[in-house]
Amino acid sequence: MPLTETASGIDYRARYEGLMARLEAQEALIAELRAGQGAGTRRAAPFGNAAYEYLTNLQYKARSLGIQLESFKSGQKYTDMRAAHKAQIAAKDREIERLKRDLADARAQVSAVRCGWEQVFDDMEKEQGKELAKKDRKIKEAETRTIKAEAQRDEARDRVKGALTELYAVRTELEDERGRNQKLTAQINRDHENSSIPSSQKPNRKKIANNREKTGRSPGGQPGHKGHPRKKHTATETIEIPAPEKYADSPHYVRTGRVISKQLVGIEIRLNVIEYSTPELRNRLTSQRVHADFPEGLVNEVEYDGSVKALAFLLNNHCNVSVAKVSELIAELTGGELRMSTGMINGLSAEFSQKTAGEQKKAFADLLLSPAMNADFTTVKVNGRNRQVLVCATPSTALYFAREHKGHEGVKDTPVEEYQHTMVSDHDATFRKYGTARQECLEHILRYLKDSMENEPGLRWNRRMRALIRKMIHFRKHLDPDDERDPDQIDPDRVALFEAAYDEILHLARDEYEYEPPSKYYKEGYNLYKRLVAFKDDNLLFLHDRRVPWTNNLAERLLRILKRKYKQMMTFRSDGGLDSLCDSLGVVATLRATGGSLFEGVATVFGRLKNPESKDAG
Repeated sequence: MPLTETASGIDYRARYEGLMARLEAQEALIAELRAGQGAGTRRAAPFGNAAYEYLTNLQYKARSLGIQLESFKSGQKYTDMRAAHKAQIAAKDREIERLKRDLADARAQVSAVRCGWEQVFDDMEKEQGKELAKKDRKIKEAETRTIKAEAQRDEARDRVKGALTELYAVRTELEDERGRNQKLTAQINRDHENSSIPSSQKPNRKKIANNREKTGRSPGGQPGHKGHPRKKHTATETIEIPAPEKYADSPHYVRTGRVISKQLVGIEIRLNVIEYSTPELRNRLTSQRVHADFPEGLVNEVEYDGSVKALAFLLNNHCNVSVAKVSELIAELTGGELRMSTGMINGLSAEFSQKTAGEQKKAFADLLLSPAMNADFTTVKVNGRNRQVLVCATPSTALYFAREHKGHEGVKDTPVEEYQHTMVSDHDATFRKYGTARQECLEHILRYLKDSMENEPGLRWNRRMRALIRKMIHFRKHLDPDDERDPDQIDPDRVALFEAAYDEILHLARDEYEYEPPSKYYKEGYNLYKRLVAFKDDNLLFLHDRRVPWTNNLAERLLRILKRKYKQMMTFRSDGGLDSLCDSLGVVATLRATGGSLFEGVATVFGRLKNPESKDAG
């Protein structure tokens, strides 16, 4: 084996050369230190303790390295090291032999264990095969049960689906029935308080509640309050009752100067008959008969003056007494002396219409010049066919017009067609096309809001809007009648607050209907909300012009007169009769508005000669 290699792989030559290099370096360092010490000045300070110890340590290391170097130079070191190395190799060989024997034993044990484990694995595999077969049978059974269960589940699902479908159908039908019931209930509950239905069509009206607090006092006049006795009249006959003799002759009683009087008022209708007579002359030659002219208007042997005609006319058309009953009543009042024919009474409307043609033309012009005009339609029947009647009215003037159709055809040749001011009507779309401005009847809106409250109790906007409209009407009613300014000039802040509250409530209505859409069976409340949004200016015009009323009650009251007459007659016989009645009712309404005696005004009209401007003149 070379000097530089051993069995253990140690490079002794490199180690030797390293030691020699370290030894030479230390000797050079010692020589350098000694040379530096000899070259120093005589007064230089000796080494310190640390330097001395370091130098001493280096000297010991140099001596040790020198000894090792000498042993390497002599070869003894190599011999010792080789012997030690051989001893180590022998020990290693012995260790290897021992490990080989251990490995052979371990391999034998592993082989025995492997055989044992293979047997175990075979047994386990057999057991596992049995278990797997058993598991496979169970899995197959489970799959069979699963398939059966899935089939049952699918069948159950189909049944549930069918039941759900049926349930949804039933629920849908139930919702539809509820909607229909709500719609029918709303229709049944509609009356003059929550819809446009007139009160005459709801005869079984509920009792009007009295909201006044009870005072506990008896009805009638109260002590200390000014009484309201019946008006005394000019006596047509006076009967003096003498004082009782026991008081008049008694010295204890004297006259106070006061005369106590009480009147018994009765009514008496008597005929006032003026008979005109003149002798008749006959020409002896021609046999011509002549007589003096009678007053104009006396044509028949018996003529009725304006008072008789006025009484019959007003009883029939103003009080809605039937023609036969009018004849009977006048006969009873006159002791059977005056019995007018039904034909005569029935023709009074046409005569009154002919004699008031001038008043009708003047009323037409007055309506065109009025700052605000009420208008409305109603339906009557003429020989079983529907006809429309339009009324145009102001507080001082009214006219009725019979038409075949409603809408734009119905307003032709009426004041509505040429009107250039504010129209007051309900939500009939026809009237939105006429006039320069429009006020919708708030009484109708209040009724519709009440209908919404009854059929949509979960909403809040309808109650708030109804309260707001009533506040606005109350504000308008209580303005100073002597102040001619418009409401928005009298109190602009109040009007601005009303308009802001109006918008706020409509926003609330929008949110409520978005959260809960209206039922398809009841959309009246939602439609009302949309109208209030679209026609805000039409609803609030009365807050900006005091000449404009907030309701169309004037037109509705005038139409109610016609409707009562229609209910009494059941049907009109001809279009001409309806036209005459409409003309007459318009003039009567105008006469009533003047404040004079209606009877005298009608009697004066009937006392006229035939009007040359009438429809049948000439």
